[in-house]
Amino acid sequence: MLKLANLSLPVGHGPEALRRKAAAVLGVNAGAVEELTILRQSIDARKKSDVRWVYTVALSLPGEAALAGRGGAVLYAPEPYRQPTAKSRPKHPPVVVGMGPAGLFAALTLARAGLAPIVLERGRRVEERTADVERFWQSGDLSPFSNVQFGEGGAGTFSDGKLTTLTHDSRISHVLDTFVAHGAPEDIRYSHKPHVGTDVLRQVVRSMRLELMALGADIRFEHRLCGLDIRDGALAGITVMTGSGPYSLPCETLVLSPGHSARDTFEMLFEAGVSMERKAFAIGVRIEHSQQAVSRAQFGSAWASLPAADYKLACHLPSGRSAFTFCVCPGGQVVAAASEEGRLVTNGMSHRARDGQNINGGFLVGVGPEDFGSHHPLAGVAFQRRWEEAAFALGGGNYRAPAQTVGDFLAARPSHGPGAIAPTYRPGVTWGSLDGALPGYVLSTLRDALPLFDRKLHGFACPDAVLTGVETRSSSPVRILRGEDLQSHLRGLYPCGEGAGYAGGIVSAAVDGIKVAEAIIAR
Repeated sequence: MLKLANLSLPVGHGPEALRRKAAAVLGVNAGAVEELTILRQSIDARKKSDVRWVYTVALSLPGEAALAGRGGAVLYAPEPYRQPTAKSRPKHPPVVVGMGPAGLFAALTLARAGLAPIVLERGRRVEERTADVERFWQSGDLSPFSNVQFGEGGAGTFSDGKLTTLTHDSRISHVLDTFVAHGAPEDIRYSHKPHVGTDVLRQVVRSMRLELMALGADIRFEHRLCGLDIRDGALAGITVMTGSGPYSLPCETLVLSPGHSARDTFEMLFEAGVSMERKAFAIGVRIEHSQQAVSRAQFGSAWASLPAADYKLACHLPSGRSAFTFCVCPGGQVVAAASEEGRLVTNGMSHRARDGQNINGGFLVGVGPEDFGSHHPLAGVAFQRRWEEAAFALGGGNYRAPAQTVGDFLAARPSHGPGAIAPTYRPGVTWGSLDGALPGYVLSTLRDALPLFDRKLHGFACPDAVLTGVETRSSSPVRILRGEDLQSHLRGLYPCGEGAGYAGGIVSAAVDGIKVAEAIIAR
C-alpha cells in the first residue's frame, strides 16, 4: 500500500472526489486505485473564505513501489495489534477494579488472553446507571454509588466521548478498532478530533461487557473494593463490600483502575500503606456559548456545511498562573457530576449528533501541591472537597449550581438571570456571583484570561456567555506510585488509568489498561 498525505478538497466535495484527487497526485487513472482507506481527516480553516477538508489516505494499486515518492507518497504497511496469550493460568484469577476505560480494556485484554478475570464495579450496569443519573438531574436525588462518576463505563460515559489524545502509542489504533467493533462510528478511526457521543458510548460499553461475559469474565456490579490483605509485602487477598455486607476474595494480582473520584478508595489505600503522592490538576467553571456563534467564528460562511466547531485555548499569565479550556462539548450540555452528598461538581456532555444550541467547555486554572495547604498525599482531595462544598452552598442546595454571565463576572457584579444564552445545567442554576466558589487566584486568572481568549476566538468573552461552577475533577488529585514493572511497591497491585494518575482521557486510560494487562500476561 501507499500512504499519501495533505490531500485538500473543498467543503461539500462528492464521494469520488478523494479517489480522483489521490490518483491525480500519483499521475494514474482513478480506476487504477483498487482500495482507498482514509487514515486521517481534518479541517483547514485558516482561510475563512476557503475552508477545506484535508486527508491522509492509504491506497492499493498496481506498481506501488514505482509510485513511491510521487506527491510525497510512501510505502505503507500497517501492523495490527498482536493479542498476547497466557502460557499458564494462575492459582487465582486476576481481579480488575473499576469498569472505566482502563479497567474495561485491561479486563478485555486479560480475557482474550485466556485469563478470565473477576471484575468489580462499585456502580451499576450502564442501563440502570443511566436511569439513576437522569433521576438525579431531574430531582437532585443523588445515588452515591451510581452517578456520573461511578458505574459501568466510568466518568467518560457521561461526557462527549472524545477520543483525542496527546500520546503516541501503537495500541491507540487497537483501542479505536475495538470501539468500532462494538458499535462506535467508523469515522473515529480517522477523524482529527474523534468522538463517540454519550448516547452511542453507552451502547459500546454494554457490548464490551457482553464480550467479557462470553469470554468467561466474572463481572460483579455494586461490589466495592474496601480492604487489602497484605502478607510479606505482597497482595494475598482483598475485602469487597456489597449491599448485603463484606466478603473476602483471594487475590494475588489486582488491576486497580478506580477512576479519579474514588476518594474512599484512595483513603483505604493510604491507610493500608500503599505509596502515593499529591498530583497537580485544574479547577474552574464550565463556560457556555452559542454553538452557532462559535462555529461561525471558527469556519466563517462554511459553518453550516461542517460539523459543530470546537476550540482549544490556553494562556500563561504574568502572575505565573495558566488558564486553558478543557473537554469542550460542541452542541452539548453542562451536567451535574457530583458523587458525594453536599458537594457540587459540573462536567460537560454531548450526544453523537452534537446538535444542541450551546457549546460548553471547562474553563480552568492549573493548581498544584503548593496550593493544597498540606503535604498529606490526599491534600488534593481535601482541596477539591472544600470548593465543591462552597459551590453547593452558593447554589442553595439540592445540587443547583451557582451561575453568572461573563459580562457580570468581568464587572464583578452578581447576575440576576440569563441573557441571550440559556444555561443547560440540570437540576438548575442559582444566579449570583461566583466569588467564594473558587480561590481568589483562580477567579482573577479566569478574569484575566477571558479577553486574551477573546482575541483568539472572537466572542469567547461574549457578555451573555454563562459561567457555571464548579469543575474540580479535571484529573486525579493523586498518583499511586508504581515501578517500571507497572506494580506498586506492594507486589501484585497494578495501579492503572486516570484515577491512579497515569492517563488523561478515554484513549490514554484504555492504553494504560492494555499495558498493565500485557505486563500481567507476560508475568
